[in-house]
Amino acid sequence: MRWCPSSVLHLLRCVRLRSWPRRGRNRVPQCMSEIWAYIKLLVQSLYFNTLTDSDVVFDSIFEPVFWTVDYVTRWFGVVFVCLVVILTSSIVVIAYVVLLPLVLNTYSPAWIAWHVCYGHWNLVMIAFHYYKAAKTSPGFPPTVKNDTPFVSVCKKCIVPKPARTHHCGICNRCILKMDHHCPWLNNCVGHFNHRYFFSFCLFMTLGCVYCSISGRNLFLDAYNALERFKHLDMEKPGVPVTGIGPLIGLLPPGQTQYQTPAPPYTFKDKMINKSIIYMWVLTSTVGVALGALTIWHGVLISRGETSIERHTNGKETKRMAKRGKVYRNPFSYGRLNNWKIFLGVEKRSHWLTRVLLPSGHAPHGDGMTWDFLPIKKDLVPV
Repeated sequence: MRWCPSSVLHLLRCVRLRSWPRRGRNRVPQCMSEIWAYIKLLVQSLYFNTLTDSDVVFDSIFEPVFWTVDYVTRWFGVVFVCLVVILTSSIVVIAYVVLLPLVLNTYSPAWIAWHVCYGHWNLVMIAFHYYKAAKTSPGFPPTVKNDTPFVSVCKKCIVPKPARTHHCGICNRCILKMDHHCPWLNNCVGHFNHRYFFSFCLFMTLGCVYCSISGRNLFLDAYNALERFKHLDMEKPGVPVTGIGPLIGLLPPGQTQYQTPAPPYTFKDKMINKSIIYMWVLTSTVGVALGALTIWHGVLISRGETSIERHTNGKETKRMAKRGKVYRNPFSYGRLNNWKIFLGVEKRSHWLTRVLLPSGHAPHGDGMTWDFLPIKKDLVPV
């Protein structure tokens, strides 16, 4: 039953006339009393049930801010994807144009085989998992109720929500087992692409660490070469710089001193050194930042929870602790089994074919039903 404003005002007027005594000339004007009563009714309507708390009031006040952030993120997702592709491609180009010739000319055959095999394997894993994470749908609940059990109804989509399903304001729909919305993928991370997202973060971190460690000496040499060039160029502007030491790519393997006067420090040499510095700084920075994010998601996977469930489980843990009880995550199957379920490992060979090699296998389940009584044993006997 719904009340129109005129009906509410009429009801308030009748209540006031019955309950308030007449006070003659000192009585508050009728129009003012009606406005005041209506304001009190509006304030009291904010506390329509016992679930209303400071979080609800905060979300209501900052709803325009949240909407603006979601709108901007939705449109800038394409820009972030292009940025990832451009930065990654620049590192690959430097590796092929600058580093690969240097490796082939200076390293032993065993080291050459290691760098070529590992580098290309890491690159394939990064490209595969990023493409799958960005293009794979995270999973959406059905728009009509069926035989699948639901735990609530989305207040924005007005559709039933299965367990672990949350509404994404950027995608503007509910996501199965939602972890978060990733602007670098321009896609939500949910049930069907969560593994691709984590694998991309893991292999991208490994690739950045590999470039940072293997290129450390090259970075130091390139940085020293640029500094010496700047110093000598300031002393003798316009004079070709020669004999400044072991420049990148100018000395034969094993030679640390020039037997004859060194060739001039050309523009090509300068760009090579700057490219090496750019590659090392970018990969080191991304390796540290993305590595921390990967470790955090690894901890969440070990606990059998998502980023959103981390907050809700924390609140439930505190609430149950006040009652003298211990909260237990119903979606945790033990650390090892949580990883097996997440990675889709059902037998030992899957650690190779599904984890260390590109694999497009689907995750366990449909994302709408979950086992609430986990069994602490292997999923499938080996």
